[in-house]
Amino acid sequence: MFRPRSIGLLLALATLLVYLPATSCQFINFDDPDYVTDNNVVQNGLTWAGVKWAFTGAHASNWHPLTWLSHMADCDLFRLNPAGPHLVNILFHAANAALLFLLLFRLTNLRADVAARQGQSIWPSAFIAALFAWHPLHVESVAWISERKDVLSTFFTLLTLLNYARFAQARSDARCELLDAGQQPIASSIQHYWLALFFFVLALLSKPMPVTLPVVMLLLDYWPLGRMAGGERPAANFFRLVFEKWPFFLLSAASGVITCLAQHDAVNSLAHLPLSLRLENVLTAYAGYLGKMVWPVNLAIFYQLRAPIAWSLIAESVIILTGISILVWRVRKSSPWLFVGWFWFLVTLLPVIGLVQVGGQAMADRYTYFPLIGIFLAITFSAQSLAGQFGFLKRWQALAAVLILGSCVWLTENQLRYWHDSESLFTHALAVSPSEPGYLCVGNALNDQKKDAEAMHQYIMAWRLNSASAMANGNIGFMLYAEGKTALAAVYYKKAVQGEDPSSAMFKNYGMVLAKLGRFDEAMSQYAIAARIDPASADPDILMGELLLREGRDVEALTHLRAALRLDPDNFEMVILTANLLAADESPLARNGAEAHALAERLLQQTGDQQPAALDALAMADAETGQFAEAVQLQEKAVKLTGANGPKEDLAVMQKRLESYQRRQPWRESFKKTPTPKKLTLQ
Repeated sequence: MFRPRSIGLLLALATLLVYLPATSCQFINFDDPDYVTDNNVVQNGLTWAGVKWAFTGAHASNWHPLTWLSHMADCDLFRLNPAGPHLVNILFHAANAALLFLLLFRLTNLRADVAARQGQSIWPSAFIAALFAWHPLHVESVAWISERKDVLSTFFTLLTLLNYARFAQARSDARCELLDAGQQPIASSIQHYWLALFFFVLALLSKPMPVTLPVVMLLLDYWPLGRMAGGERPAANFFRLVFEKWPFFLLSAASGVITCLAQHDAVNSLAHLPLSLRLENVLTAYAGYLGKMVWPVNLAIFYQLRAPIAWSLIAESVIILTGISILVWRVRKSSPWLFVGWFWFLVTLLPVIGLVQVGGQAMADRYTYFPLIGIFLAITFSAQSLAGQFGFLKRWQALAAVLILGSCVWLTENQLRYWHDSESLFTHALAVSPSEPGYLCVGNALNDQKKDAEAMHQYIMAWRLNSASAMANGNIGFMLYAEGKTALAAVYYKKAVQGEDPSSAMFKNYGMVLAKLGRFDEAMSQYAIAARIDPASADPDILMGELLLREGRDVEALTHLRAALRLDPDNFEMVILTANLLAADESPLARNGAEAHALAERLLQQTGDQQPAALDALAMADAETGQFAEAVQLQEKAVKLTGANGPKEDLAVMQKRLESYQRRQPWRESFKKTPTPKKLTLQ
């Protein structure tokens, strides 16, 4: 007979092999830019500043600091090689499969007759864990780097439940009777209780979805732990078990409040998505997840929520959900696993079922990662029970299990192919269900490949689906600006900022287009709006400073550049610009050699003495303060480094500066420049 740990190890290894193709997948242009590829804080790796950033702010409309720290660790280990974070996701998923098997095996082997019952529960537990590991609905959670939060939070959730099972085991009367000392089980239970609480905290720090876990613990108390049975006062026993978990409920409540605050700006209003539509979508989503579990084809990264929802579909969903609920309630005593598995599914999906709607999706495959365990459990133990009642079914159990798991592996491998890159992923998603985000993401992927005409076609398709889309209008404006059609680009950018939920980036881009057209006052107003939307961003102040420089208002520009540096003191380009402006501006009112010297010297200390731009800035500041010998020495080194590695244009300008310092003359220049709008990406 196989040992449980050996089976767990085999499950983990098999899962690694199944998902190994994901290591060849790229970052995608949906959420990955916000989480990794465009996130400078994450790319800096694990730093104290990064830890503070992770714990003190709500970034990407979420508060999950442990997930941010895991991405930072990825960047320390792998930089921006996507194979590394993909492998980490796979390792967590494989570990989750093994942990789930061990959890189920422990839960169903808590009584004294373990040896007699082991064979009856080891294979059902292994089958459920394998279904979890290889079901194609879970590809999204594993193959999407931004969904690290899914596999990470589930890892700690399973550790929470494992320790809770050990706590319950140590507390059970049957277990206590096998021990000599009365204090040993109590001490053991307390230890595992606190471990469960510790891992629950880590789960919530990874993703807020485990807020319903205390209810899952109560379900497990009912079956298979059997802690609600017995006694003359079942109601009192129930409330005792609820009270036992008060720290877990308290943490869940705190996490819920933090999540609501973090997602406040991202939550769709009732005016945009009325309560009636949300309730209809809740019913059809629950039924839809069951359908995709049974027949996992046509899976996509995005399923657009469309109104109205057909009444026939709502009626079918109500019949399915009501019928199952009535059945499991009626057989809750004879088949308690049905009751537990069904309500595990219903309860754990509640946080993401759409009552509080973030985004425009009707449902998402990734949301099933933990909830489907309940359905797998209910079906598997029901099949085992039927086989026990009808002996002829036992002969077909193994064959059915092999066929089901083999089909899951085949479908998972097929689904992984779509995750190779953004274009293939979203082209497939559009084939399943045309959506505005799908067209936008395909367009962005094509634009990255310099296929401008094809990209514009995708943006127009998105616009046709939703002409009020801020993202579609903004990206059409971006393409028109790139073609030199600035006035027409301004028309679409105006629609973008007047559209649905415009971001700070849209106002910044609109301002840049207006500045290009010479409409400076209007541009400044757009930058001011962007600053109000995202007060933690230095970009609006940078853009206002650059615009004022273009108007020759250099002293006013410095006010905004200093404000930008207070928000983002490590912004290399802005430190260089500000130091150069203070050292070499044509206006004497703007120059401050001492401040320029301090900025450039700090930058040189941070970057080392091998950064030509930092050496150039410090030389400029030395020349402004009359230290020409030092300026010449620094500039000669900057010229030498630029000559070896830098562009010829920069080398020519640096040589002119060197000649000026050799003549004991400080450098003077104009700092007018035109910023360029950026393509908008979905978050």
